[in-house]
Parts: sequence; C-alpha cells; structure tokens
Amino acid sequence: MTEDLLDHRTEGSASAPPLLLGPSLGTSLALWDAVAPELSARHRVVRWNLPGHGGAAPGLISAGATVGDLADLVLALADSLGAERFGYAGVSLGGAVGLHLAVHHPQRLESLAVICSSAHFNGSEPWVERAARVRREGVEWLAESADGRWFTPGFTVPRLVEDQRTADPEAYAACCDALGAFDLRDRLGEIAVPTLLVAGRQDPATPPPHLREIADAVPTATLVELPDSSHLAPAQCPEAVLTALRPHLDGGAGLGMAVRREVLGDAHVDRAQARQTPLTARFQDFVTRYAWGEIWTDPTLSRRERSMITLTALVAYGHHDELAMHVRAARRNGLTPEEIGAVLLQTAVYCGVPAANAAFATARRALAEDDG
Repeated sequence: MTEDLLDHRTEGSASAPPLLLGPSLGTSLALWDAVAPELSARHRVVRWNLPGHGGAAPGLISAGATVGDLADLVLALADSLGAERFGYAGVSLGGAVGLHLAVHHPQRLESLAVICSSAHFNGSEPWVERAARVRREGVEWLAESADGRWFTPGFTVPRLVEDQRTADPEAYAACCDALGAFDLRDRLGEIAVPTLLVAGRQDPATPPPHLREIADAVPTATLVELPDSSHLAPAQCPEAVLTALRPHLDGGAGLGMAVRREVLGDAHVDRAQARQTPLTARFQDFVTRYAWGEIWTDPTLSRRERSMITLTALVAYGHHDELAMHVRAARRNGLTPEEIGAVLLQTAVYCGVPAANAAFATARRALAEDDG
C-alpha cells in the first residue's frame, strides 16, 4: 500500500459497482465487519481507516485538518482504484465526509448513506477541548467511556474499544479539529445524489434530530430510524443497517420490476406477485434484483438477443413452462414467429431433435395463445 493513500481493505468482485465505507472517529474499518461481507456480494466494497486508526500510519493528517482534507484522501483512494463514480456510506465523521463529497464533488457519487452523523457537530468548543486533552493525556480516558458513547447499556464490541485505546493521539486530535470546523447546514439543499439517512434513536452523539435536519433539507433524502441502536449502528444493529442499505445502494429492485413487466407483461407479473408467500418472497426479490435488475438491464446485449439466448437455454434444459413464457416475451422484445422458429431450429442441432420437437410444440401453443 502506498504511503500517500488511506489504509483500506477491498472485498468483492473487481468488476462490481464500487462502494466506499467510512468509519467513525476512534474506530477502524472493523466497524463494518458485520456488514461489509454481505454488501460485497453485489459491490466492490472498500473500507478505509482514518489516519492513525486501526494500525494505519498517522501521517496523512495533521493539526487543523478539515473534513474536506479527509474527503480529498477518499477521492485519491477512489482514483487509485479506478472508481470514477462510487456509492458511499459513512458513520459519524465518515458520514460527514460523505456529505462533503455530495456538496463539493457530486459528480463522483452514485449514492450516499449517512449513518449516525450530522451536518454539524455542535460547534468547535467541545472538539477544541477534546483535542487539547488528547494531545496532553492520550486517548486511554476515551477508551474507558467508549461503550457509553457508542452503544446502548450492556452492549459492547471489544475490538472497537481497542481501536479507541490504540488510536494515535495526534491523528485523533486532528480529526477532532475537523469535526469542530464542520458545518454544512447552509449547503444541504444543494445535495442531489440519492441520500439515505440512518439514525439511532438512542444515539447521544448525533441523535435523530440531527439526521432529521438533513432529511428536511435534502430533496432526495430518505430517513430511517433504528429504535435499538446507539451511535455505532453497523456494529450494534448490522441486520437493520443492511435492510436499509440494500435497496438504497442497489436500486435494482425498482428498475428490475419495470423491466420484468415490460418483458413478461403485467398480467404474468401480477399473477406471480399474487402467489407470493413468505416462503417465496426472498426468491422473488432475488429474481427481480438480479435477473431483471442487473442482467436484463445490461446494455451490452439487446433484449432481442437476450430473448434468443434465453430460448436456447430453456430448450436445452427442458424448462417448457418457462419456455412458453419466454416465447411470449420474445414477441414483446421484437422477434417474429419466423425468427423464433429459426432459433428453435438451431437448437435441434446443438440441443437435440427431441428437445427441439418438444420446444416447437410449446412455442406453437404459446404463439397461438398470444395471437388469441
């Protein structure tokens, strides 16, 4: 890792959409341990450490630092990874970095999630005092009170408390300088990127009114409040955070449903939705997001081409119910009956004459129903 880049960890496919995850002050990329692996199934997840945190070198930040300085470091990291545009989610100070990016570099963001954070952190005075004490005494006293600041009573994450205990004092104090100088309240109305706000109802550091203030000002914002969470929501309530993040980051469900209806028809999709049960709901969501929201929306192939490929695959595996459905879909995608016949004739060569014979019978019935 080069010395002028933020310490980071990358998970997921290099070809997946990039997603950068920012930490809270005093923590490390371990804050996302229960969330990042799940998100990496659909994204190239890049978790980054604040300078001097989680074992990272402290030299990228110094006294008088600003949130803008940290945002510049995030952009340099994204550039090094070839991520011209990326999704971003951050907690507390990491969330402030995301807000700064959305205001000053909106062309770089696909989406923004601001978790247990704020457009301001109650002015400079408390942060000046904290920075001065850290520079005098170190950070041990902060580790002793970390559970109370970060979690609800009785809950802890020892790894994160240890991150606080081992943070570099000078780097930590510089981050305090950044928080004390941060105030974007007068710029929130400029944010146009799709924005998710997640508040912990029991968060003493950035309570829900801080997130509501952002939600009221950002036209594209959605606000979610987690009743059982304090300040470090991804560590305390990872499933709830994932439930909020997935639809926001993916965006594939809404687009996928639109494509599914265009290709298969409203009547078919309505029947499938009506038959949905708790047992099948997650599968239906998977099909909508993955098959229709990712594969069928990829512009590399036209819908006509995708229909021809799909027909061939269904013939090969003998999926006749699906074949009938996709014969009708192929007509919606612009294939003529003659072109469908040509596709099925080709399957006789590569999938076998009996398979093609059955496919022609299925297609004849499907086309007759479609004409009727």
